[in-house]
Amino acid sequence: MTTKIIIIDDHQLFREGVKRILEFEKSFQVVAEGDDGSEALTLVEEHRPDVVIMDINMPQMNGVEATRELVAKYPDTKIIILSIHDDENYVTHALQTGACGYLLKEMDADALIEAVRVVADGGSYLHPKVTHNLVNEYRKLAAGVTRGGSYVQTIEIRRPLHLLTRRECEVLQMLADGKSNRGIGEALYISEKTVKNHVSNILQKMNVNDRTQAVVVAIKNGWVEVR
Repeated sequence: MTTKIIIIDDHQLFREGVKRILEFEKSFQVVAEGDDGSEALTLVEEHRPDVVIMDINMPQMNGVEATRELVAKYPDTKIIILSIHDDENYVTHALQTGACGYLLKEMDADALIEAVRVVADGGSYLHPKVTHNLVNEYRKLAAGVTRGGSYVQTIEIRRPLHLLTRRECEVLQMLADGKSNRGIGEALYISEKTVKNHVSNILQKMNVNDRTQAVVVAIKNGWVEVR
């Protein structure tokens, strides 16, 4: 099936670069482009895309405002936010508004393609660096931190060997470290396809929908370290 995509970004050169990457995938079709959040509303009404890739900072209506309206009017359309900001406040705000993905503009082509696939299939996708920052923040909250910034308790790490294989535990740890599928493959000397299979098995065994949920559950249960 074809995934219909709209790209919204006020920088034309960047927008064209994103479009060029997406057009390498035969199952992707960029049906429209725009440069403002208000234009996004018009284009979604006209084309009814599966996925909207949208810049967070735009001159008139920004990506978060547009996401809020799009989610209310077209709940079946999935939104991926593009940003230069990796601060957890930006990420949390975007996700609370209804975005299904958050990508940094420093992303590589593989991350962009993977994000669109995951989000189109009903999952959530965060840029690996963003995931790492969120995980770090969650770890601080879970452990308890003094005003000086030091941990006031220690979390004991217990690998979930009752649920996952040793290799899957390694992959889960690397997801928590914020590594992409390619990065995990290079670290473990396995193919990217094998990594994807491991990730699919982990999600199924943990009964979660996407890698971000897997990492959050793993932290809550003390199954991974945050380094």
